[in-house]
Amino acid sequence: MASAPTRDDKFSFGLWTVGYNGTDPFGGPTRKPLDVVHVVEKLDELGAYGLTFHDDDLFAFGSSDAERQTQIDRLKGALEATGIIVPMVTTNLFSAPVFKDGGFTSNDRQVRRFALRKVLRNIDLAAELGAKTFVMWGGREGAEYDAAKDIRSALERYREAVNLLGDYVTDKGYDLKFAIEPKPNEPRGDILLPTVGHALAFIDSLERPELVGLNPEVGHEQMAGLNFAAGIAQALYHGKLFHIDLNGQRGIKYDQDLVFGHGDLHNAFALVDLLENGGPNGGPAYEGPRHFDYKPSRTEDETGVWDSAAANMRTYLLLKERAAAFRADPEVQEALEAAKVLELAQPTLGDGESYDDLLADRSAFEDFDASAYLGGKGFGFVRLQQLATEHVLGAR
Repeated sequence: MASAPTRDDKFSFGLWTVGYNGTDPFGGPTRKPLDVVHVVEKLDELGAYGLTFHDDDLFAFGSSDAERQTQIDRLKGALEATGIIVPMVTTNLFSAPVFKDGGFTSNDRQVRRFALRKVLRNIDLAAELGAKTFVMWGGREGAEYDAAKDIRSALERYREAVNLLGDYVTDKGYDLKFAIEPKPNEPRGDILLPTVGHALAFIDSLERPELVGLNPEVGHEQMAGLNFAAGIAQALYHGKLFHIDLNGQRGIKYDQDLVFGHGDLHNAFALVDLLENGGPNGGPAYEGPRHFDYKPSRTEDETGVWDSAAANMRTYLLLKERAAAFRADPEVQEALEAAKVLELAQPTLGDGESYDDLLADRSAFEDFDASAYLGGKGFGFVRLQQLATEHVLGAR
């Protein structure tokens, strides 16, 4: 059985997650608001190490300077009393009516300038609280109608904004990096930078690409029918996994924000194995926060909120335990060898081999018997997946 979570597990929660009051497009709240001090205290009791937030989660949009400072001071007091940290901060550029056409990419230039000022102010707060990552989710950066948005101009405005923010943190000397959070749709019909791949290409165009990485979310990639673990592997491959959002999703539909593992359990297992072990050939495992961006079901009361928070951490730890057993299983190691999974790490070309050498190697083409693969020995991938399934189920 998995052990209880500790600070060393680096589990963090958004204030907007456990603080979700149950409102959806078809119904109002089903729970009363939770105070930030109470949230910090409860997360501390459950074994979490971090709290994250949008500015508007901590103090209401349009708050006076005094109201804003009161909430900041209350948060600081709770953090000091519990030892909970703030590893990440983000800015809400999607809820207020002013952002109905986006923040960085609104067609309205004055809205874009307001959005930048709002973000710059929150970057100062992030640095003050010791956050290391600043997440950018462009939930309204998109359109419903093709004629409504010049996409190339929108991407240039997005780039202009991120470049300015990079200049700001550099000039201020802040130890802070940015993480773009891709999502294909909802609330906009189409959102800019919809997947890990789109965001990686955009980052490569920036003036300070070393400051900008990714914050992929399970449900966001799976909403597009993509394999989340594969996307995370690519983010790690490029050295761009700066943060991660864990939750559950069941198929291509609206963003469900289920408890982690309460969707595609096989893919959640593969993800935890990748994050903790680096995959079958090892590699760069992830060392940052295991951040849960989920929503407690609107059917639950406050007890259910904290039960669901605990469920996220317990599921992760159970999968971590099962992944360790999977990797240690001699039969799994034999199956990996038989499936040639480990052979993929071997370079296709020999040491110092050129294309001339390859062309001269008759065994690579002229004498290679491609017909032997029809009816020949298979790779054994089904057997390997069954072993993974049995480990997930605790049958091995």
